[in-house]
Amino acid sequence: MKRGRLMGAFQTASDVFFVLMGAIMVLAMHAGFAFLEVGTVRKKNQVNALVKIIVDFAVSTIAYFFVGYSIAYGVDFFANAGVLSGQISPENSPSFADSGYDLVKFFFLLTFAAAIPAIISGGIAERARFYPQLFATAILVGVCYPLFEGMAWNNNFGFQDMIEATFGAPFHDFAGSIVVHAVGGWIALGAVINLGVRRGRYTKTGGLVGIPPSNIPFLALGSWVLCVGWFGFNVMSAQSISGITGLVAVNSLMAMVGGILTALIAGRNDPGFVHNGALAGLVAVCAGSDVMHPLGALVTGGLAGALFVWGFNQCQAKWKIDDVLGVWPLHGMCGLLGGIACGIFGLEALGGMGGVSFSAQLAGSLIGVVFATVVGFVVYGALKATIGIRLSEEAEFDGADISIHNIGAYPEDDLRAS
Repeated sequence: MKRGRLMGAFQTASDVFFVLMGAIMVLAMHAGFAFLEVGTVRKKNQVNALVKIIVDFAVSTIAYFFVGYSIAYGVDFFANAGVLSGQISPENSPSFADSGYDLVKFFFLLTFAAAIPAIISGGIAERARFYPQLFATAILVGVCYPLFEGMAWNNNFGFQDMIEATFGAPFHDFAGSIVVHAVGGWIALGAVINLGVRRGRYTKTGGLVGIPPSNIPFLALGSWVLCVGWFGFNVMSAQSISGITGLVAVNSLMAMVGGILTALIAGRNDPGFVHNGALAGLVAVCAGSDVMHPLGALVTGGLAGALFVWGFNQCQAKWKIDDVLGVWPLHGMCGLLGGIACGIFGLEALGGMGGVSFSAQLAGSLIGVVFATVVGFVVYGALKATIGIRLSEEAEFDGADISIHNIGAYPEDDLRAS
């Protein structure tokens, strides 16, 4: 009996440590988001990128702790610390797992939720006002994102029951191709369109004015940090030691390299496309990383890398959507691809684990995209109509660093220039 209790306690403690390490790895990914943006935007907007990402994370934490997590999972933290840590289980109080498992699970899922404003940040860079964006972050992470998160990952409103009854299988999104990436990317589309293009991005005749990345090494660093952290994002979505599988790790790896290689070819050796191609592959494989064969993951990642290059070029040159980092093609389009691909390459007939349905994946993915698109246009449209979301023409010309933070990324150089 005592041995059994000790083994149970060890298992719980191991799960706590496992999920905590996952949370820390995904937290580190936010540094990747920051440096990917720093390396892409012009020098006069680099400080703003760094400050925006870390403050967005802080606002996300508050919004998710007090409101969002409860909406998604029906759990709040308004209890004694002993109850929260699982040491005390009084009557009429929620039951929390020993060693604070539910607390680290919140931390882990928070890092996913906070990816929503981090994704949006790259699309609206260089011309968005600071505090209205923080207000949008609070709304999105506190209310909007948890609504769909709870539907997909907690069967809120009977969503999964409905999908399974209609299509013969539930909607499968192991690590968030749709729940996190597509939702973030399609919300970003509404934000970018409401914000409008950067001044000087297009000529009077509609021609594209090239704005090269400011720092390729920072861009590459951001990509590498995201790639490494992504193995925590995907593998540790199992949320327990017993659920861990090497299949998720290898599928993530194969999708990543698939995205790199196709982006290299489609993007004609462009370093920005190459480093974002890795991310495109990882975005796409999240949903089916636990059910695909590695070859299916490779194909999925390869398709995503090519899709990103095509989508980015279409946005900038054809559709006149000034998405600075290409977050809609990267997270929105590739996330949608990944949700659907799970219903193809996850099938047993194609070497997958089975238990998925193409029709269920298509329906669930499209529902997530429609939800996110409506949210993006409504939230940012309302903010635009009320408090305004765009910097003044003068502030945009001077750059967000000086206009908002009163300091540039290279203060000594600024002093010498003056």
